[in-house]
Amino acid sequence: MDQALSVQERVRGFLGREQKMLIGGQWVSAVSGKTFPTVNPATGEVLAHVPDGDAADVDKAVRAARRALEEGPWSRMTPAERSRLLYKLADKIEERATEFAQLETLDNGKTIRESANIDIPGTVEHFRYFAGWATKITGETIPVSVPGHFLNYTRREPVGVVGQIIPWNFPLLMAAWKIAPALACGNTVVLKPAEQTPLTALLLGELIQEVGFPDGVVNIVTGFGETAGAALVNHPDVDKIAFTGSTEVGRKIMQGAAGNMKRVSLELGGKSPNIIFPDADLSKAIPGAIMGIYFNQGQVCAAGSRVYVQKGVFDNVVSNMVDYSKSVRLGPGIDPQSEMGPLVSNEQFNRVMHYIERGREEGAELLCGGARPDHLSNGYFVQPTVFVATQNDLTIMREEIFGPVVVVSPFNDIEDIVKKANDTMYGLAAGVWTNDIRKAHRTAHLLKAGTVWVNCYNLIDNASPWGGFKQSGIGREMGHYALELYTEVKSVWVNLD
Repeated sequence: MDQALSVQERVRGFLGREQKMLIGGQWVSAVSGKTFPTVNPATGEVLAHVPDGDAADVDKAVRAARRALEEGPWSRMTPAERSRLLYKLADKIEERATEFAQLETLDNGKTIRESANIDIPGTVEHFRYFAGWATKITGETIPVSVPGHFLNYTRREPVGVVGQIIPWNFPLLMAAWKIAPALACGNTVVLKPAEQTPLTALLLGELIQEVGFPDGVVNIVTGFGETAGAALVNHPDVDKIAFTGSTEVGRKIMQGAAGNMKRVSLELGGKSPNIIFPDADLSKAIPGAIMGIYFNQGQVCAAGSRVYVQKGVFDNVVSNMVDYSKSVRLGPGIDPQSEMGPLVSNEQFNRVMHYIERGREEGAELLCGGARPDHLSNGYFVQPTVFVATQNDLTIMREEIFGPVVVVSPFNDIEDIVKKANDTMYGLAAGVWTNDIRKAHRTAHLLKAGTVWVNCYNLIDNASPWGGFKQSGIGREMGHYALELYTEVKSVWVNLD
């Protein structure tokens, strides 16, 4: 039997069975018995119905996570044992990579090329990276100066029960970003996947059980942010919330977490500037600007949605971006020929179309796109859209659109562009394109952003920290920085006299 066909049959089999949540090592329905549909955004067709979890289900999951942390074998496992489980999980995901990629594409809409070449391999490597860290979490001895003879040392211990709420733009990869470091540090987890894209999280739960994680170490509750997500944030026995999503929701999470002073880490929105100087290699800068906005249909927190081009090369850059945008082949993500898929949901489609209309109303010049293609009317497709604007205060220049919409704007010099680039409540990422090394470093140092790419864009690595300045978030994921999010530091004093 053809391998691709057999994988597709496994995916159909997964979609055809009753979906349940993973709580305390058991696959269960919602306490209420309610379900909700998850939809293929390329067609509008229902893929499956999943449990509509709410506060009662979250409470069961939190209790299971607490038992696993304090009464089960998890806390007695050695770091090497935790490491081996994470490595085994990575291997299992890799074995079923094609199945995960197809399921991700059907549920999210992104192209199969992105799922197969970026999301799933990135997930595998993230679990492997933090599997390696499990045996390397150390404290230190401190030469204290109080009178007498004392040994003072620190320990890094798990925070405890961690509630993790992930977004819909990179469903499986974001689950890995949250789960892997939490487990490496010895925590237990209650994961709430996005209601738009819950399916790969549920398949991941099957593999978590298969490789031998103790019951209750990872619990997966499907449901809506307003119910299941809010219950997780407000639960008094959750020690930490880790969230990736919009800045608006991030503010609400901070307010809810105040009830029991939960630890909070937030990876939030962005309105990232991508800056092109005249001395840049335009054969790289223009494709870099295009990829910076259209990757994953523009549904990326770090999307370079504000492209600033210095006068002198402005018309050339704009012309090339328009030509490319008009040539993009839109279609169902599962079609290998598609270069861009649909947006994730009808709600997101309407949001993006609203911003496009606002851009027109406020005077930005629409050069291409701005509509749904006629031949794809059943899905949530938006044409790649290019605006030109000179004002920095337009809505489409200030608010995160989260779609394939870019605004190109001119600038005069470094002082001008730094002021414009930093004129935002966000500070997640930025790009700089120039062949002048002094200009590159000077601009990078002046930009208020957690990541600055020079002559590249959208590069990430498991060893490099990720997070934002200002209202783009709190804390850093990936690298050894992520260990700080999932451990508490204990200081121990021993009197040697």
